[in-house]
Amino acid sequence: MVIEGKRIILRSWEDGDVQDLVEGLNNINVSKWMASVPFPYTEEDAKAFINHTKTLDENKKIALAIVLKDKNKVIGGTEITNIDKRNGTAGGGIWLNETYQKNGFGTEAFATRIKYAFDVLGLRRIENGYYPGNDKSKRMQEKLGYKYEGTRRKKFYCMATGEYMDECITGLLKEEFIEPNIV
Repeated sequence: MVIEGKRIILRSWEDGDVQDLVEGLNNINVSKWMASVPFPYTEEDAKAFINHTKTLDENKKIALAIVLKDKNKVIGGTEITNIDKRNGTAGGGIWLNETYQKNGFGTEAFATRIKYAFDVLGLRRIENGYYPGNDKSKRMQEKLGYKYEGTRRKKFYCMATGEYMDECITGLLKEEFIEPNIV
């Protein structure tokens, strides 16, 4: 699967992505915001993850690498999870290599994923979330139209930190989506 943005491409994970995956996730400043990512993050972890993505039922979950077009480099990942076409809903998340943050790549990737979910999959609502303190994720979601819906206390065990984390839940209806201007 390939979904094209202006500066990024979302595509299925490939065996050759191992080093970029390790480079991006073997960083506590990234992995501490994710439930199922260990720290340190090893080549074995990356290979296992990529192999797992090859077994996914894309009617239920889609895992995508975020590739910077001009460098053909994986700079992050995003997912559409818990796809429920009957109810028109899904969830998911995003992570970005710290080196490539603060350039709008995450916002572009997330917006590209949202457009695909609404326009191609025909969904009407996407639920996401963030851990308290992850202000970058909170601001990005708000910029795209997400609304805060509540907090699930100690919802996830964060493998990187070994702590149970609260999750701030956000939701986005199709009619609330604010498409960003990408330069």
